[in-house]
Amino acid sequence: MLSLGASCDVVAIKFNQEQKEGVMAERLTKSAARNIFYGGSFFFLVIFLILGIDSHLYIKNTSTDESTLTESVARGKHVWERHACIDCHSLLGEGAYFAPELGNVWVRYGGRENPEGARMALKAWMKVQPTGVEGRRQMPQFNLTEQELDDLVDFLEWTSRIDTLGWPPNNAG
Repeated sequence: MLSLGASCDVVAIKFNQEQKEGVMAERLTKSAARNIFYGGSFFFLVIFLILGIDSHLYIKNTSTDESTLTESVARGKHVWERHACIDCHSLLGEGAYFAPELGNVWVRYGGRENPEGARMALKAWMKVQPTGVEGRRQMPQFNLTEQELDDLVDFLEWTSRIDTLGWPPNNAG
């Protein structure tokens, strides 16, 4: 019968033999950890790039109505940016939430059923601001020209045709 000290020696000898024979060690080496880190990083970088390219192609080819992107729409976007409308409004979920979402304002004003009526109503709304109604948040008067109003409405009409996959969740704005 072996003593406790002798059995520990036998285990140590057996462990050393296993290491010499190429049996995997019980602990992770620095080089193995490094290889796992680099391999995992490369794998997830490739996944990220594939998903990024897929998203870009979906936006470019499916969700954006590029065929109706006119000079007037581009000028309307410049009006939007120049007057910092995004500081109060959100557009397709991006921006501030002080004032209503404007990605679907064209639809809310009936632009699909009566485009000319929606155009007139949106322009009239922007012209009469601020309304001075007590207790309501007021939009400032930007004194936009008729051309700037038309361009801004064209931009808002164009954004309403973007496939937003159900955003906003309701038409309330």
